[in-house]
Amino acid sequence: MSDEKPPQLVDYFVVAGLTDTSRPLEEESQQHRPARPSEPITDVAVIIRSQGEEVPHGFTCIETTTSGHPVDLNAGLLNNPQMFICYKRGRDKPPLIELGVHYEGKDRPKPGYKILDTTPYSRSANLNSGGPGHQRTFLTYRRAAEPHGHNTLGVTDICLIMPSKGESTPHTFCRVDKNLNTSMWGPALFLCYKIAMAKANTLVYEAGLLGRYPEQDSESFPLPESVPVFCLPMGATIESWPADTKYPLPVFSTFVLTGASGDKVYGAAIQFHEAFPRERLSEKQSLRLGLLSVVDRRPVAGRSLQTRKSICVLSHWPFFDVFRKFLMFIYRYSISGPHVLPLETHISHFMHNVPFPSPQRPRILVQMSPYDNLLLCRPVSSPLPLSGASFLTLLQNLGPDNAVALLVAVLTEQKLLIHSLRPDVLTSVGEALVAMIFPLRWQCPYIPLCPLALADVLCAPVPFIVGIHSSYFDLYEPPRDVIFVDLDTNTIFQSEERKLLSPRSLPRRPCKVLLASLHSLSQQLDEMYSGPGEEASLELLLSDAEAARGRRAQLELEARAAFLRFMACALRGYRSFLRPIALAPAPAGRDTGSLFALQGFLKSRERAYHRFYGQLLRTQLFTQFIEDCSFASDRDPCLEFFDTCVDKVQAELEKPEDAPLMELDDARGGEHTVFITPPEQPAGPDGAELPARYRYDGFPTLRPELLEPPRDPLVAQLCQARSSAPSSPAPRRTKQEMKVAQRVAQKYSSVPDMWAKCLLGHCYGLWFLYLPTHVRAAPAKLRALQLAYDVLRKMEAHKVVLPDEVCYRILMQLCGQYGEPVLSVRVLLEMKRAGIVPNTITYGYYNKAVLESKWPAGTQGGRLRWAKLRNVVLGAAQFRQPLRQRERRAAAAPPGGRAPPAPRPSLQRQTTWAGRSLRDPPPAPRLVKSGSLSFPGGTHGEGGRGGPGEPPTTRLPALSAAPDPLPPRLRGPPGSAEGSLSDVSFATDESDRADEGPAGAGVPAGGTPRRGLAAKLQQLLSPGKRPPLRPAASTELPTGPRDAADPACPRRGSEQRDGEPPPRRSPAETLLRPRERPESTASESSVSLGSELDLSDTSVGSAGVPKSSEPLADGAVGQEPPAVEVLLSSCSRCQGCGALVYDEEVMAGWTSDDSNLNTTCPFCGRSFVPFLSIEIQDFRLPPSTAEDGSLPPPAAQGPVLSDRRRCLALDEAEPELCNGCPDTAVPRRSERVAFAYLSPLVLRKELESLVENEGGEFLAQPELVDSHPIIYWNLVWYFQRLGLPSNLPRLLLGSQHVAPAPQAQPPDSPCVRVRLLWDVLAPEPDSCPPLYVLWRLHSNVPTRLRSWRPHGHPFSLAFLEAVLSHVGLNEVHKAIALFLETLAAPGGPWHLQRSIYREILFLTLAALGRDHMDIAAFDKKYKSAYNKLAGSLGKEELRRRRAQPPSSKAIDCRKSFGATLEC
Repeated sequence: MSDEKPPQLVDYFVVAGLTDTSRPLEEESQQHRPARPSEPITDVAVIIRSQGEEVPHGFTCIETTTSGHPVDLNAGLLNNPQMFICYKRGRDKPPLIELGVHYEGKDRPKPGYKILDTTPYSRSANLNSGGPGHQRTFLTYRRAAEPHGHNTLGVTDICLIMPSKGESTPHTFCRVDKNLNTSMWGPALFLCYKIAMAKANTLVYEAGLLGRYPEQDSESFPLPESVPVFCLPMGATIESWPADTKYPLPVFSTFVLTGASGDKVYGAAIQFHEAFPRERLSEKQSLRLGLLSVVDRRPVAGRSLQTRKSICVLSHWPFFDVFRKFLMFIYRYSISGPHVLPLETHISHFMHNVPFPSPQRPRILVQMSPYDNLLLCRPVSSPLPLSGASFLTLLQNLGPDNAVALLVAVLTEQKLLIHSLRPDVLTSVGEALVAMIFPLRWQCPYIPLCPLALADVLCAPVPFIVGIHSSYFDLYEPPRDVIFVDLDTNTIFQSEERKLLSPRSLPRRPCKVLLASLHSLSQQLDEMYSGPGEEASLELLLSDAEAARGRRAQLELEARAAFLRFMACALRGYRSFLRPIALAPAPAGRDTGSLFALQGFLKSRERAYHRFYGQLLRTQLFTQFIEDCSFASDRDPCLEFFDTCVDKVQAELEKPEDAPLMELDDARGGEHTVFITPPEQPAGPDGAELPARYRYDGFPTLRPELLEPPRDPLVAQLCQARSSAPSSPAPRRTKQEMKVAQRVAQKYSSVPDMWAKCLLGHCYGLWFLYLPTHVRAAPAKLRALQLAYDVLRKMEAHKVVLPDEVCYRILMQLCGQYGEPVLSVRVLLEMKRAGIVPNTITYGYYNKAVLESKWPAGTQGGRLRWAKLRNVVLGAAQFRQPLRQRERRAAAAPPGGRAPPAPRPSLQRQTTWAGRSLRDPPPAPRLVKSGSLSFPGGTHGEGGRGGPGEPPTTRLPALSAAPDPLPPRLRGPPGSAEGSLSDVSFATDESDRADEGPAGAGVPAGGTPRRGLAAKLQQLLSPGKRPPLRPAASTELPTGPRDAADPACPRRGSEQRDGEPPPRRSPAETLLRPRERPESTASESSVSLGSELDLSDTSVGSAGVPKSSEPLADGAVGQEPPAVEVLLSSCSRCQGCGALVYDEEVMAGWTSDDSNLNTTCPFCGRSFVPFLSIEIQDFRLPPSTAEDGSLPPPAAQGPVLSDRRRCLALDEAEPELCNGCPDTAVPRRSERVAFAYLSPLVLRKELESLVENEGGEFLAQPELVDSHPIIYWNLVWYFQRLGLPSNLPRLLLGSQHVAPAPQAQPPDSPCVRVRLLWDVLAPEPDSCPPLYVLWRLHSNVPTRLRSWRPHGHPFSLAFLEAVLSHVGLNEVHKAIALFLETLAAPGGPWHLQRSIYREILFLTLAALGRDHMDIAAFDKKYKSAYNKLAGSLGKEELRRRRAQPPSSKAIDCRKSFGATLEC
């Protein structure tokens, strides 16, 4: 486990304000604008000069437009009344905050507005008084509510514009879009006004740090020095107010700090005012603030002095609402009192004892006081980057059209200056601008709330996105090449120097869909917040507040999805233009042109949009995007999600797709809520309450002695998800990959053959998750990687359904880790050959592997040249050899005679990863191909089953009967170094030698002609196109040099070099002729139910790599018995009907749900949990026996066919038999356990969770067996089932299931052998023995279980032979009918645990041997027989008596996994 700290909610608490070292901001050498008005506008009026009305006292008349044209509201009329608008400034009443124009009879009066219907002289103020036919028009205004503060926003300026004269709305002004001149004559005239804070007598200084907690910087995130200026972006001020001015409400603001690595830190702050002592002011400052008279320097009475402060929290999480409530509580606490607890206690309590919400406890309810609480909910789970963006705020402040215009500006990297009088809106909109272009990432300066101290960034010669308070324009002249976005007036101002591209330059259909979606969302927002104010407030503040928040979250998701769809359509097909690095990278390997086909991508777009795409491809946005797609980064899960969105969208449609791109995950899905109590109040000595003694005149300076440590250190860990171990991110599936895998599994669960391949793909996914652990422990890393590569090739050849790209990704990562870039290139080529386009994560690990690994030399080395020269010399020798043989035959032939032609030696191409032969010793060299990855097929010498004296060993089988099995095992020959691509090997073709012997003249070695009924039976039950008896070891791989070089391990069949192998009769010839005594001869052991399958048979071949299971990591299995033997069986008993459900039936009953442990019984249809039964047998001798050095007696010689029982025992190949005799080894200790048998889908989910929490190294520790037994035993089962190498069996030696090893250890590490059984490990006490066991008992063949005893059952030897006879004569329906009649005979009815199909199948396998039986053909015959009987008996009756054949899904599962199990 990692000691990684859990996520922390708040990192720092900061107090900012005016310090002794603060410098004035107004002394900056910037171009100032003229002095702004010191007082807001409090009244407006309309005068009619033609009626003799004059401008009222204190009012100012607007007589010209902004460019100097005279204004007359009724210009052009014959009886021009000469009407003008006047305004008045002051602070005697609340200021005006909004102006408007009202058309009488057409508009409804707005609530809160007042209509200006008369002039100061009591005449009508109708602006169109030309006659009765004109529209009556009046001015309207809205005033600020009482009481108003000194810094209340208000109208500070009014102007009129004439668009016909080329005039436009001035910057930062609001325009009333209603013409004041509605007559037919005269120019259009519009009213504009500006809202700002009219402040006078104010000094502005740069903010400084007044206090912080904690005082020490954390190692991962030190406190930035610029935090105070972001807390007070307009500076720390000293302001002079009238004495009776009320304090304004605190102003909440947010900001974002971006680190050097691109990570974001979110800040939430509130600004407030508090009293400032006059004693700290100098005379110059007092004069500027109006506190001293200018002439005699006397103090001015009736003035108060205030300063602006800020408190702030910094966090890596944008919980802005939570932080606002906490900061407001702290502020109210500081201005109230007295209190028993100091302010510092609440601050430290919130920072230390409020945990971060976790998936287990997603809701944290914090009670700060009896009247204040806040609810902290887990962030919405989304594949997109975490952001404080609010797309709804963007739509509310700018509208759909301006939002699309800003999308164009951001995609083309323009200079954007966003300004507003509301600082909390700036961050939300700025975050939305950088989030709308996902997956592109803004690379230029980005300051959503820029302080005045950093305003120089506006003059930077690079693109930027900067947000600033609108009062900046009252102080300074803005740059000319900047695009201004006014959030208060919903306007975008463009300069002549920098014009935006028109939205028409965007792709038409995606842009049309985007605009339609935004307009729909904007309309829904208006409906949500419109209507009667009372109803809206009740909805938002009372019972429906939760529903309103949920509705807003859904609209937020839809808005984000609309922009995501546009970006997916705009960048569709981009992955096909990525250029993978296939050679040693050049110095300019990271250049965009070498990573992406820019011109090809541009030509793939429509010509009408080339201007837009041309600018986009030249931006830093796109350059960084290509690098992120080409190399592994922390953004890989996000980019992989975008790739899935690209696959979903259809750019040709003019409406959104039915399937949403994003789904809202309920962050409060769990109902568990953690309640955090407020800090405890200390009690007095006698238990009484302490007096309240903490009262503050202003926000205090934080005292370290009052900042308490965490009350309970475990509270923060209580709600945390388990911290992740520092494991590689490559094995982890993203959430999107999990969803895709789930959909694929649901799709294939109803398709039998695809369901089997889907399960098989997840099994291989399990092994690749384990692969890093296996490679780390392997002595030859390159061989282990090559083995994994060959597994991928075989999987692709057999169309295994891979749920994701994790298999390829892990191998690519390991290639980079162990310096094998060439193999990584081959893995990428395999992906493309399989039709898989690597996603961003896989592609990033690929490029990382080929870039960071050391490539072989570009020129061909001497080793490869020598190999080529050797091939040339040997090729010439091969061509000369027939000539020499002809000369010898001609010399040795009698005169006039003709020598028979000699067979030609075959040439075979072969390459290994080691520079030596695959077979040892090579009798004759042959040509090899240095660049091939194929491996020798048909090897007989090393990979077969052991001789008669060998216990059954396990091998890594091939996926099919392909001639190129997998490479040698990781325990390769000593001295074989890890080779490279230039490695070559020379080997011999021993199969040619086997065919050249005398036995090859017409009759296969080891076989005799068939005759009689037995021959017919053998012919009917064997595939027609196969050889009658094929050597079982012909397609197996070497198990190591010990097997090949051990003289005590005799060769069989074609491997015997001393002489011709005597012919051998098949078991079918002795099946029905017990009295026949064939010749005495050595025999091959035919594989039956108790032995291993020959999976090279294509009829029952596995789609997996193996043919059987092999403990590869346990070393070569020699003649010594294993130290520990493990028997596993997945045969489970249904709790409903008591029937035994076998492995393939369990697989067929699993569902696609990766959390469902149940399978479905094929007989009763009930769900039950299957179990893996495990029996652990410890054969290690006690210390006393091991120390005396005595060895077990040698095994007897092989049996001869004259002994019928021993021949049958040999054909059965029971694992307990050693050279045909019962194995007398008795385990010193035996234990049986059972654990749930998990579906590969469920097991993979659990294994990923284990690797993420514990780390990949935990899979190599013995603690895995005891702490996670279900995962361990299921992995052992699947790996052994597919024959994939692993070190998992060895972990058993260190577990509690195996006794500690004796002190006298053998030199070699003990061997653990794993056997997989098809049937149950132990019989039920009162159950009837199965037919195959009865056959063995009648034949006196030893069985694995000694507890079987003949019970009172109707199954005699004659019955068994009759069943076999019917099966052999292709009369399976008669065998079924006989079985049913026997079960219904008097003395019954007999109830069997196994189905009739299973009984007949196992009996036939036990009698014939699996080498001589085609299970697929038997299934077809049984199904045909079942359909024939169903016509007479009925399917329901046959099902009731368990006579139905297995489902097609179960048969496909057995074919895919291979029936490699024993009984």
